[in-house]
Amino acid sequence: MYRLLLLTLLMSIAPVGLAQSTPAPLIVPVWPGKPPGEISAEPEADLPARNDDVQRTTNVSAPTITVYPAAKTTRPSPAVLICPGGGYSYLAINKEGTEIAAWLHSLGVTGVVLKYRVPNNKAGALQDAQRAMALIRSHAAEWNIDPERLGIMGFSAGGNLAAATAAQGAEKTYAAIDEVDRQSSAVDFAALIYPAYLTDKTGALAGQFSNLSTYPPTFIAVTQDDKLCAPGCLRFFEALNQAGVRTDLHIFSEGGHAWALRQKSLPVKAWPDLCAAWLSNLPSPAR
Repeated sequence: MYRLLLLTLLMSIAPVGLAQSTPAPLIVPVWPGKPPGEISAEPEADLPARNDDVQRTTNVSAPTITVYPAAKTTRPSPAVLICPGGGYSYLAINKEGTEIAAWLHSLGVTGVVLKYRVPNNKAGALQDAQRAMALIRSHAAEWNIDPERLGIMGFSAGGNLAAATAAQGAEKTYAAIDEVDRQSSAVDFAALIYPAYLTDKTGALAGQFSNLSTYPPTFIAVTQDDKLCAPGCLRFFEALNQAGVRTDLHIFSEGGHAWALRQKSLPVKAWPDLCAAWLSNLPSPAR
């Protein structure tokens, strides 16, 4: 039934990056107070504009999720936690965050944009993502979300964060602080779009991906000329394949890095349609 519902929704997809009647977003703090671990000493701010229509937010010490609910139906919608990129230095919050949420909304999927801790705080970012997964599940009934159809999507450094969150499974990297943390932080599916830092300096898979036996179904998109990410994506796919993980890997001949939904001329522009089709064919949750 789920596949039939999502396939019906996919037949009425709006143009990429646009949404039909996107509701006002709901902004929710990830933590009830100061997050565990390190925070930035500087106030949150947007970096100077670069004339590319990208909002780059840095010095995030109070992580939030911004929820863009799917249109209500008789069945709860799947949801995706979105991790913008920015080299763990800043967050491309519109290009790889809110624009992605609008696209997911057009598919009948609830998009949740994660504003995680930056700069240079991978441990804190992972805690933020895990807590966000549990937080979404704690509000699943209220937000009309299926708690067993909760995925994660990330771009560049956000793709690394998404991959790490999926690898961590239900094992949290912080001590439980309230009832929210009784909820699972496990990922039901992952979409990694030009994910960075999947390998170490020697080209070997990063240590956090040493055990992929319980990794969820995964979609990967990258370009051959993305020298930062393509080699790592190939190595990661090989490891997922060896672990028997259901994985779709799409390598486009050109397009560079950081295209998100804005590339209109090269073959890489096909990735949203491919991802939408993949979403419509997800297997039943393992849990």
